[in-house]
Amino acid sequence: MKAFKYILFLLLIAIIGTSIYIAVQPNSFIVTRTRTIKAPVSVIYNNVVDLKNWGSWSPWIEKDPTTIITLSEQTKGVNGTYSWTNKEGTGSIKTTEITANKSIKQNMQFAEFPASEIAWNFTPNTDGTTTVTWNISSENLPFGFKAYTAFFGSMEEHVGSDFERGLEKLDRVIINSMKVYSIKIDGITEYGGGFFIYKSTSVAASNISKIMTKQYADILSYMAKNNIVANGNPFTIYNEINPENGNVIMSNAIPVMNKIDFTNFTENNDILCGYTPKTKVLKATLKGNYSNLPEAWKTTMNHISQNNLIQSDLKPFEIYTNNPENVPNPANWITEIYIPLKD
Repeated sequence: MKAFKYILFLLLIAIIGTSIYIAVQPNSFIVTRTRTIKAPVSVIYNNVVDLKNWGSWSPWIEKDPTTIITLSEQTKGVNGTYSWTNKEGTGSIKTTEITANKSIKQNMQFAEFPASEIAWNFTPNTDGTTTVTWNISSENLPFGFKAYTAFFGSMEEHVGSDFERGLEKLDRVIINSMKVYSIKIDGITEYGGGFFIYKSTSVAASNISKIMTKQYADILSYMAKNNIVANGNPFTIYNEINPENGNVIMSNAIPVMNKIDFTNFTENNDILCGYTPKTKVLKATLKGNYSNLPEAWKTTMNHISQNNLIQSDLKPFEIYTNNPENVPNPANWITEIYIPLKD
């Protein structure tokens, strides 16, 4: 009997000790992971803020492909909801607060675990990359949850690697989304023509993008100083292309309503006024990064050759129908290619 009482006493001491050990565990937790992604902040934010995109980079779906995802009618922005069921239970996430291109806050409930807060922060860097911070936290943890983490591992141990994997997959999804492009031969049509102001230069193929950016900056600055109003989208005329080294003589241009008389202007910075007549053209469209333009031009020129079309004396040109400053994802940039044809 004494031995039984002694064992019972030891057991009681162990229970009390264990209870005290659990009770003094932290009443809150936070797990944070950060990754820098080579993409504009708005491209990443727009993916994360719409919960229907999460399935493509969720680390938990990767771990359990049998997961069943249920999307609410609203998945984007405040009150957007996403739920799932897998081998471990049922969970849901609801977006509660957003600051466009800066932060997202969400509530998450999974199985019997206490409710947690998910927080995202997006910080643009001067080199064009974005630092993404993703964390999960909870306060006032119940005794049962503290007991679970005390003996089966902390939340850091449970989800830290998942958050790292999720950010790694998000990085890959974002980068791949910016590489998507398409080339379409629209066919023979008529280009309306009109006046434009332009600036010409000779440029090596390796730095054409940099020089083009400066050319347009000079033209736009000149237009602003002299109250010249644009009448269409910027375009580039290719006056001459050296097939051996890829060097180009180009005219970067912006359409204007009427012929510009430079007589009363104090400076012209080598800026001139030109005119394109109404003409028959072969039109093609590139949707995607400008880096795909060489392929788009090659496809267009092959179409001309294969269909025995004859170019006119007018120089070919390309029109940029949207502005990368307003359309951050290169996959959505649209460039129209025009090859003037003989009647």
